Amino acid sequence: MQIVTLTSDTGLQDYYVAAMKGAILNQMPQATIIDISHDIRPFDVANAAFQLRCCYQDFPKGTIHVIGVDSEPILEGEKISLPCIMSFKGQFFISNDNGFFGSFLDEEHPDELYQYTDIYQHREMVKFPTKNCLIPLAKKIADGNPLSSFATVTNSYRRAFMQKPVIEHLTIRGNVIHIDGYGNLITNITKADFQRFGEGIPFTIKYLNKEYFIDVVHETYNQVTMGERVALFNSSDLLEIAINRGANGSTGGANKLFGMRQGDAVHVEFTPKGSKEDIKSLFE
Repeated sequence: MQIVTLTSDTGLQDYYVAAMKGAILNQMPQATIIDISHDIRPFDVANAAFQLRCCYQDFPKGTIHVIGVDSEPILEGEKISLPCIMSFKGQFFISNDNGFFGSFLDEEHPDELYQYTDIYQHREMVKFPTKNCLIPLAKKIADGNPLSSFATVTNSYRRAFMQKPVIEHLTIRGNVIHIDGYGNLITNITKADFQRFGEGIPFTIKYLNKEYFIDVVHETYNQVTMGERVALFNSSDLLEIAINRGANGSTGGANKLFGMRQGDAVHVEFTPKGSKEDIKSLFE
């Protein structure tokens, strides 16, 4: 049984997802299709990489991931971008070389990376490229063809801009990199970033303005009362700010209640005992 996942920026209001799934089933009738997300912001390859990075480990080896975000190849000019196939930790990732691979890998490296240069002889694939190019490439992999039999090895790939936290003195300066369906604010600040400052050091998580802050990281949402703000490290060990039992469409998620958007700043300020900041707080 071949597992094929789909990630796209097409949304669900049009026929595009149905057409992609139809193409998969037409070429791989026994395939199991898993939707990662079709609500990626248009052309936001960094967010597509974030979504895949958070869940690819849950799939078995041999899974093929098709990423139809900013998927149209550029065949001429200075910024050529071709469809590519990456082998990474026993799984396959097929995307246009638009920055997705660099964002997904971060500081890691692909096991193998190949370009599909034959697209120059099959320019009709450029129209609806996820369906007409990336999915046929998935079919070739599912049939057991070596990547070298239909693509050209490469060592270079583009990198999309990714916001990374900045750690300076007693402060971590991060950003909201994703807002989930509950309105929870997921940041690029990791548990490892916190642990650099040691255990038990007082801190304050600040966002938007001084009225909104949190000075405790909990293990679960329900450790605070319903409607209260909460900070925790999620299953990907990323700092998350949420409202317990809050959700868009009901009581309101953290994004709406705090007026926060993707890209907004989140700071963590540490105040070890005896530090200048700690002494200053005694007189405020």
